Amino acid sequence: MAKYNITEKKEKKAAYRSLVSPKLMDELKEKILKIILIEKRYKDKDYSAKKLAEDLGTNTRYISAVVNVKFHMNYTSFVNKYRIEEAMTLLCDRRYQDLNMEDISDMVGFANRQSFYASFYKFNGITPRDYKLRNIELHPAIGERPKKRGRKPKTEKE
Repeated sequence: MAKYNITEKKEKKAAYRSLVSPKLMDELKEKILKIILIEKRYKDKDYSAKKLAEDLGTNTRYISAVVNVKFHMNYTSFVNKYRIEEAMTLLCDRRYQDLNMEDISDMVGFANRQSFYASFYKFNGITPRDYKLRNIELHPAIGERPKKRGRKPKTEKE
């Protein structure tokens, strides 16, 4: 995986993970999902683990512990997962075919195109552009422009 300078992270045991009770962990998990997924805060470029912790009245170590234990990833990867899923939907939607990658990146919450490409590649193994092209090849109707509705042209008999 030399492309986009992505390296595999080694699993570390964090002592603070065991300090969060299972009950509190489950409560925080539900609250995190509500804020990040239901309220779509993942689209906010500036919504950090620190802001999430403040909104939940806890600290970033607890947020980190819950995301690591319950979702098996770090906070950034957790948020980027939902951004990438939304980007994949937009890339396949013909209503957004005229948008460039910077526009898609911005719509789903990435701060810049480079982090969008790196995250997309990490999750899918291909670039967003390649993903879009593959989906147009698999589903040619996606690439077609919607037909304009209107009156039929009049013929000489009418």
